Order: sequence, then structure tokens, then C-alpha cells
Amino acid sequence: MRALRQRWEALSGNVRGAVFILIASTGFPAMAVLSRILGERLHSFEISLARAFFGFVFILPLFWREGPALLATRMPGRHILRACLGTMGMMTAFYAFNNLPLADAIALSFAKPLFMVILAALVLHESVHRRRWTATAIGFAGVIIMLRPQGGFIDPAALVAVSNALFAASVAILIKQLVATERKATILAYLGIVSTILTAIPTWFVWLTPTPHEIVLMAMMAGIGSLSQIALMHGFKLGEASALAPFDYARLPVAAIYGAVLFSEWPDIHTFLGAAVIVVSTFYLARLEHRRSSGP
Repeated sequence: MRALRQRWEALSGNVRGAVFILIASTGFPAMAVLSRILGERLHSFEISLARAFFGFVFILPLFWREGPALLATRMPGRHILRACLGTMGMMTAFYAFNNLPLADAIALSFAKPLFMVILAALVLHESVHRRRWTATAIGFAGVIIMLRPQGGFIDPAALVAVSNALFAASVAILIKQLVATERKATILAYLGIVSTILTAIPTWFVWLTPTPHEIVLMAMMAGIGSLSQIALMHGFKLGEASALAPFDYARLPVAAIYGAVLFSEWPDIHTFLGAAVIVVSTFYLARLEHRRSSGP
């Protein structure tokens, strides 16, 4: 065991980070698969509540250890706003998983960096150079390809998936501001409380008592989602974001395989072409961000 640990630690940060990100890239589509299975009988609102509730259960040890001090903050409003946007992101994600081919839902979520460029300029007042705007515009062209507008009609579920990317980008911008002064545990605590309350409200109107089998699937879904998020964050902490970004895109072929094998979903030319445009443009944005942060 010690020899394995030494060999692992001898690997570069980028290699170790890539392993964790590949684990996350397998886990996130697996969470989507469990959501789809649960969605055969349960509403996406109830699935969102399950994700929020079990996610909250996982952080209860923090409350037992610290008590009300865990919620101490000078910016409660910003925490609540971040939690509300995160909850909307979660609800739109599960709706997209249950109403779109898995590959489409995952691919459209990659539009998050495109929205981040716009929000960084509008909210953080960052200076965005022409190359970043050009890459962003090209990326949105990929989004339009995937939306498949025909006769002015666009699948509402696809628009929900795009809104999920917008919510995720908004959360990322807020977290950028919060982590400067706030503890990650406090951020997670507010998210757990607020998301459970917010998802419980619409679930009240569509509630179906889950079977024991469904409860097990809900717990598995929440656990896989939480562990995948931890693996993703740890992976990017170990290595360089620009070097690791391509491995995050591995969730797209994984989702396509899951969809084909489990649900007989075969990606069409719009999915391949649109996803390729989105991936290339967002990868280019990641490279530009790396160069900018590294300095001249």
C-alpha cells in the first residue's frame, strides 16, 4: 500500500488531477442516468428535492461540530442568492436530464464558460478582449446548432438546459466573490438549507411517495453527485486548469455511451457538430484565461 502511495505521489499534479476529473466525468453522467430512471415515475421537482435533501444530510456532521456558528457571515444575502441560483441550476439540470437525450443535456451544460465571459464583463466589470468575445460568439453558434430551431420552434427542454448553463455560470461568479472571505463549509451549509426548502415548495404539488427502491436510488444519486463534485474540485486543485479542461469534456462521450446503451439514444449530426463547436470554443477560452492569469 505504501509503495502504491509513493508511486501515486510521484506522478505530476496534472496527471493526478486528470484521474480525479475522469472519475467526476464518469460520475456526473451516472447521476443523470439515475435521475432518468427515477423520472420514469417521479417529477423532476421531487428528484431535485431528493438531491438537495441527501446533499444536506451529507453536511450534517458540520452542523453537529460547529452548531449555528457555521452560518455566521457578513454576507447572508449573497449566500442566499448563490443558494437560490444553485437550486434553480439543479432543478433545470434534472429537468433537462429527464427530457433530453443525455448527450444533448450534458453538451449544452458546457455553455457555462460562455455565459461566464458575459457575466464577468457585466457583473465583475472585467475587461474582455476581442479574442474572448469571438470565441464566445462561436460557442453560442454551437448552442444554436444544438437547439435545432425549425420553423421558429425550439424544444423547451433544450432551452431549460441552456438556462441551466446560465444559472451555473451565475453561481460560479458569486462563488468567486464569496470564497475571498467566506468558508467553503458556510457556503455549502447555506446551499443545503436553502435548496431543500426551495425544492420542497413545488414538490408539494407533484409529490408521489417514493418506493424503498427509489429512495435507495435517490441516495445513490445524491452521493454520486456530491462525490463527483468533490473529485472535480480536487482535480482542478491538483493541476493546471488549462491542461485539465479537456478531461472534463470526457463526460460528453460517457453520457453518449450511457444514453446509447441504456436508453437507445443515438446522437445525431446536430449533437456532434454543436457539441464540437462548444467544446473547442470553451477550451480556447480556458487557454486564454490560463495565459491571462499566468501573465506576460
